[in-house]
Amino acid sequence: MKQEKYIRPSWDEYFMEISKTVAKRATCDRGRSGCVIARDRQLLVTGYVGSPRGLPHCDDVGHQMKKMIHDNGHITQHCVRTVHAEQNAICQAARLGIALEGATLYCKMTPCRTCAMLIINCGIERVVCEQKYHAGAESEEMFQQAGIKLEFFNEEVVKYKNQ
Repeated sequence: MKQEKYIRPSWDEYFMEISKTVAKRATCDRGRSGCVIARDRQLLVTGYVGSPRGLPHCDDVGHQMKKMIHDNGHITQHCVRTVHAEQNAICQAARLGIALEGATLYCKMTPCRTCAMLIINCGIERVVCEQKYHAGAESEEMFQQAGIKLEFFNEEVVKYKNQ
């Protein structure tokens, strides 16, 4: 019986798979996502969705929902109890004194506007997302203006329940 040749994952596939494992630690079931930041094929830091240190988690006490009214009048619901995976990874780097200049960030979906601004300001040069975020156009535009490469594994758009 002929055995198929093992095909190693690309570096992007490798780090994205690690981000999915990191997401298993997330504490908000609306957005269980993880983030990995790497440079020169070395993992620097990870982060996942979770409440600030010492504060209750969604999985324990429920979501803290806020309504957002968009310019076109559309209303969406967002859980604001947690810190995003990208924010937690950047904070972890700051706590450990790890510079992120020139790094690549791997995450589940297009980072939100706030995460995009942090990514730009800390010197990350490339963002690789598994999927697109339904409200990611503004972030995509900011990355383009800042010269940050943005890549997607697929063009599927993430939607939340009770958006």
